[in-house]
Amino acid sequence: MIRKETIVKSSRREELISINSTASEFVRSSQKSAGILNIFVPHTTAALTINENADPDVKTDLIFALQQVAPILKEFRHAEGNSDAHLKSSLFGCSLQVPFYNGKLELGIWQDIYFCEFDGPRNRRVIMSVY
Repeated sequence: MIRKETIVKSSRREELISINSTASEFVRSSQKSAGILNIFVPHTTAALTINENADPDVKTDLIFALQQVAPILKEFRHAEGNSDAHLKSSLFGCSLQVPFYNGKLELGIWQDIYFCEFDGPRNRRVIMSVY
C-alpha cells in the first residue's frame, strides 16, 4: 500500500470540488500500473462522490437538490447547527474506490471525483491509498 494525505480548501458552506487531478497524479506517482485507489474523508460533514465533469450546472443542481432533501431546520437538536451537513455526508458517504489500469483511473469520459463540502468553508483532509 502507498498512502498520501492532502488538504482540500473549501470557500463556501456547500460545494463540490474536483479532486480528480490530485487523485490521478497520486496514482501516476505510485508507479503501480494497476490496482485500486481508495479515497477517504475523515470528516462527518463532508463526503465524496463521482459525477459529471462537463456541465457545472450538475454540481449546482446536486447541491440544490440536497438542500431540499436535507434543509437546515430549527427543529434539529444538534448544538453546532450543522445537522443537515451530517445527513448530507451520510447520504453520499466518506469513501470511494476507483480501479486504475496502465497508471490511469478507469473513470468514464464525463466522470470526476468530487470532494463534497457541506459545512464550510474549511480546510479538510483527504486520505488516498493505492493497492
